[in-house]
Amino acid sequence: MTKREEMEQLKALEDRIAKVKATLEPPKAAQDHHSMAQIGWRMVIELVSGLGIGAAMGYGLDVLFGTLPIFLVLLTLLGFAAGVKTMMRSAREFETGTDRAAPAQTGAKQGDKTSGG
Repeated sequence: MTKREEMEQLKALEDRIAKVKATLEPPKAAQDHHSMAQIGWRMVIELVSGLGIGAAMGYGLDVLFGTLPIFLVLLTLLGFAAGVKTMMRSAREFETGTDRAAPAQTGAKQGDKTSGG
């Protein structure tokens, strides 16, 4: 078998693989208002959970040490800041399209025609 015949066979094999991959790729889901509502609720839950955890920890420390309003106020504010930070990180993820639920791509980018070797 000559080098040219091998190259032609490899090209034919690459074309067949590309056709099979095209049929196996799942269709891209169209975003509807329900998915946007899920994003909104996730952000609200992140903010409220930060507030709640901070307030609970602050109240617990205040009861433990007998200084009722000090830790409650401080840790509630810290919880709010943590909730806002987490909410902004989620917004940035959705803005760039890298949701945590989506699997991370490894290797070459899609559409990259170069081979690994």
